[in-house]
Amino acid sequence: MALFLGTVASTGSAQAQQPAALVIEGGTLIDGNGGAPVPDAVIIIQGNKITNVARKGQGSYPANAQVIKADGKFVLPGLIDAQVSYTWSFGEAMLNHGITSTIDISNGGEVSVAHRDGVFLGKIRGPRTFTGPGRIDGVRVPRWSTGLESKGTPGFVPKSVQEARDHVKYLIASGADYINIQDGSLPMEILEAAFDEAKRAGKAVLMRPYGPVAYPRDAARLGASGLTHSAGVAYSVGKDKPTVGRSDQLELDLYSDMDEAKAKELIQTLVEHKTALVPNFVMQYPGYPKDWSRFEMEARKLFSDQNLLAYYPPDMRVEVLESFSRGDRGAVRERRMEGWQNALRFHKMLVDAGGRVVVGGNTNATKTPGLNLHHEMAILSEAGFAPMQIIQAATRWPAEMIGKQSLVGTIETGKLADVLIVDEDPLVSVGNLAKINTLIFDGKVVDRTYHSWYTTPFLSVANGGSPPVDGLPWVVAFRTVTFGGPPGQPGAGSPSRPAGGALPNPALARQPAIETINPVMVTEGSPTLTLTLKGFNFVRKSVVYFDGKPVSYRAAGPTELQVSIDADLLRTAGRYEIVVKNPEPLGTDPLWGNGTSNKAHLIVNYKR
Repeated sequence: MALFLGTVASTGSAQAQQPAALVIEGGTLIDGNGGAPVPDAVIIIQGNKITNVARKGQGSYPANAQVIKADGKFVLPGLIDAQVSYTWSFGEAMLNHGITSTIDISNGGEVSVAHRDGVFLGKIRGPRTFTGPGRIDGVRVPRWSTGLESKGTPGFVPKSVQEARDHVKYLIASGADYINIQDGSLPMEILEAAFDEAKRAGKAVLMRPYGPVAYPRDAARLGASGLTHSAGVAYSVGKDKPTVGRSDQLELDLYSDMDEAKAKELIQTLVEHKTALVPNFVMQYPGYPKDWSRFEMEARKLFSDQNLLAYYPPDMRVEVLESFSRGDRGAVRERRMEGWQNALRFHKMLVDAGGRVVVGGNTNATKTPGLNLHHEMAILSEAGFAPMQIIQAATRWPAEMIGKQSLVGTIETGKLADVLIVDEDPLVSVGNLAKINTLIFDGKVVDRTYHSWYTTPFLSVANGGSPPVDGLPWVVAFRTVTFGGPPGQPGAGSPSRPAGGALPNPALARQPAIETINPVMVTEGSPTLTLTLKGFNFVRKSVVYFDGKPVSYRAAGPTELQVSIDADLLRTAGRYEIVVKNPEPLGTDPLWGNGTSNKAHLIVNYKR
C-alpha cells in the first residue's frame, strides 16, 4: 500500500520562493552507517539532495512540502548492486526492487558513459550506473579482440608500463568512475603502473586476480579496493591447487579442502589493506543456496509481467530461467557441499574480522535484474551475516569501495536523495528489504510498475554488445579473403589507390566494409561534424547513410571517407547507425553481403 502523501502549507514568503520539497515524516531510520536505528525520523529533500535529517517535531518544513507519512515503516538508503554488466532492459526491474545505484563493471564500452550521463541528468529511467568506457584486460585475450576495436572496447591489453599508464589516463579522461583490471595475468610492473596512475587521479581500482601473476594478496597490496567474483580466493585458501585461472566449477573443490591458516592469513591481508570482496554466489554456485527453488519461483513470477515482457529481450529471459536448472548432481554435489559451506564461512570470517563483503550479483544477461541482489543478500543471511552487516554491504560499503560515498550509500545531509521505505523491519529479517512501500530516486518518488513502452536512447548492451563498429570479426575475415592483407593495413592485395585520392569506379563494385569510426562520441548540440570512416571497397558511387538518411562525404582514398554530419542531425542524444551502400551489380559473392556494409555507430551524448 502506498504511503499517505500530504502538503504542508507555506511558513514564510522566503520559503515560498524555494522549489517544492519532499519530506519523509516518521518511520525508523536505518541510515547505512551501522549505528542504532532512529525512531520518528524526518528527512527533508529539496531537488535531488537530502537537506536535513532530524527527529519528528524538530524544526519546520519547507514551504509547500510534499509529506510522506512513514509511521510504522523503515527508512533506508537506496540499494546498490555492486557488480553489474548493465544492459538497458534492466532499468525498471532494478528500480522496482529498490536498487538506485549499480557498479557497472566497465565492459559495455563508450556507450556505458552516455547511458550513465543520461541517468544522472534525469533523462533515462533506471538506476545510476557508476562505470567507465573500458577496462584493462590480461593476456587471455577476449573473443572480441581483432585489433580494430576502439580504446573503450573491453579487451585492451597493455604491452608495456607506458601503455598501461596511457590507457588508465584515457579511461579517466573519458569519464571512468573507477578503474577495472579484469584479471591477474599481466606482468607485475604493468599492474603496478596501472594502479599508480589510478592512485594519482584519486580513482579506486577493482580487480579480478585469478593469477597466475597476481592473486588476492597481491591485489590487496597493490591497492585494490574490491575483488570482483571474490576472484582467486578459493585458489589462495585451498590446500591443493589443481587449476590456475577462473573455474567456478572447481572452486568448491578448493574450498572443500580449505586451509584454515591460509584463510586467516588472507583475511588479515584483506582487512589490513581495506580490500572488499564481491562474491557472486548465485552466478558461481548454482543450485547450492538453500533458497534456490524460491529464487527460481520469484524469477518466473517476475517474467510473467506482460509489460516487462513487451520489451525484455526474449533470449535473455530464456537464459535466466534456464540458469536455474544448472548445478551439480549426485556424488559431485555431495563432495562440493562442504566447499559451499566453507565459501560462506570464509566470507563471514572476513566480516567478523573487520573486513568487508559487498553485495553484487554479477547481474548480467543470465541473471534476474533486481531480484538477483535480493537473492545474494539471502545467501549472506544463510552464511550467518547479521542483517545490519547485509544492509551496509548493499549501501555504504559498495559506495566506499569505489569512492562515491560523498554521493550515495547513506542517508545524510548533502547526499543524493535515494531513499527506500519498507513495510517491515529489515533488522529482523533482511528479506523485508523486498517488502517495498516507496522508493525515492534522485529526489522523486518512483512509479514502481513496468511500462511496455520502456526504452533508452542508447540501448546499451554489456559484454561488448554495443561497439562503435559491428561485425569486426567478419571484416577481418572478408579483408583476408578479398585482399590477403592484415586488418587496417594496406597489403600486397590491398585496394589500389587512384591518383589524387579519388575513389575507383569499377564496373562491378564489391561489398563495402567499415573498419573504424572517428570520433566515436560527440555531444548533443555539436556543430556540423566531419566523421572519418575507414574501411575498404569504397567506390565512386558509394552512398553513406546516417540514421537512414544519405549524407555527403569527401573521399580521402579508397579506404577513407570524410563524412559530413550536419548539426541538425546531432541535436538529440542517441546511438546513430552509419552504413555505406555500394551500387549494383556487385562483384562479390553474395555470401559476404548484399552491398550494404557492416554498421558503425556514432554516440550523441547528453550535454552536461
